[in-house]
Amino acid sequence: MNIFLFIAAVFIGSFFIGKLLERIRVPWIFAALLIGAGLAVKNPFLGITSSETFKLFAQLGMYLLLFLVGFELNVKQLKRKSKFIFGSAFFIISLEGLVGSALVHYLFNYGWITSLAVAFSFATVGEAVLIPILHEFNLVNTKLGQAIIGIGTADDIIEILVLLFVSTFVGVKLESNIPLIFGSLAILILLTLGFRLVGQERDRFKFASIETLFLLILFVFFLFVGVGTYADAAPLGAILAGISVRLFIRDDRLNFVDNELKSMTYGLFAPLFFVWIGTDLSVGYLLRAPLLVFLVVAVSNGLKLLGSFIMGHRELGTKGSVLLGMGLSVRFSTSIIVMKFLYDNKIIGLDIYSVVVASSVVFNFLVPALFSWLAVKWRSAIQQI
Repeated sequence: MNIFLFIAAVFIGSFFIGKLLERIRVPWIFAALLIGAGLAVKNPFLGITSSETFKLFAQLGMYLLLFLVGFELNVKQLKRKSKFIFGSAFFIISLEGLVGSALVHYLFNYGWITSLAVAFSFATVGEAVLIPILHEFNLVNTKLGQAIIGIGTADDIIEILVLLFVSTFVGVKLESNIPLIFGSLAILILLTLGFRLVGQERDRFKFASIETLFLLILFVFFLFVGVGTYADAAPLGAILAGISVRLFIRDDRLNFVDNELKSMTYGLFAPLFFVWIGTDLSVGYLLRAPLLVFLVVAVSNGLKLLGSFIMGHRELGTKGSVLLGMGLSVRFSTSIIVMKFLYDNKIIGLDIYSVVVASSVVFNFLVPALFSWLAVKWRSAIQQI
């Protein structure tokens, strides 16, 4: 089989498996991760999945996902969030990150800096998974729904800080050229500030067609990723590219560009990225140590519930705070991307990589189902919050 037929098989497999996953409210994109995990058990296509061409497609998927994180970060909206949202986001993620780093340090015997990077990346929230469920139960405009969306949005800033820390740490750990690292990071920041200044005059820039606009967007994307590569910080470059593009694009084009970017990312490159992640899993290790996965799930979810109760029981009540903690337990692409980045650069080993990725899968299968069940059971109570 050649690479084109393999990619075709991945897409059609993701389509049919994804349809089944959506019935239990699991995002269809995780079908590609399951396909990759299956290949980790037995991979007759090793020549394809280990080829430089496939890796390039998969890396484009990773960078485009991060580009969307930056593009969808609405700084103006964040400024309007209440103290409760920012206070809760900081406390809940810090609690899980600090306790989780101790778990990683003592359980997997990694240094404190690596443990902090792993724990804080895993503590972030994949609120996009819950939004369709919030819509289904008419919870988007309730205090609970706005708290979940608000904290999930506020944690995007923490994700960027984690990626900045990880990118710098990886570059120093690999004993790269230190002036080159900080020089590249400085250029990325200056480029972002430059696009912010240009964005103030964005109404003067008009494009005859969406095609020419996309040429500019792709230029910015590859420019930032390329500059970031010199500092081993291509993921950070992708996020800053998304932020810069949002600053530059006129408001009347934002929704259209957002839809087109999502179609390109999730329809072409993201499935290949998730297959790539799955093929690196150590299924044998997971089968020998399944309790580690459940321990990580139990500790992480327990801390989310505890932090949400401490911060939210006065605002949302007991049931509302439980649902808040359950909703914030969803994981998505960013934490997995950080794990892949650390693993590829040999900062972490296959043990913690496999456990974290497997834990993310468990969360994204269990949390939507549990959240939906509790939302139905407590519907009358949470509508009154």
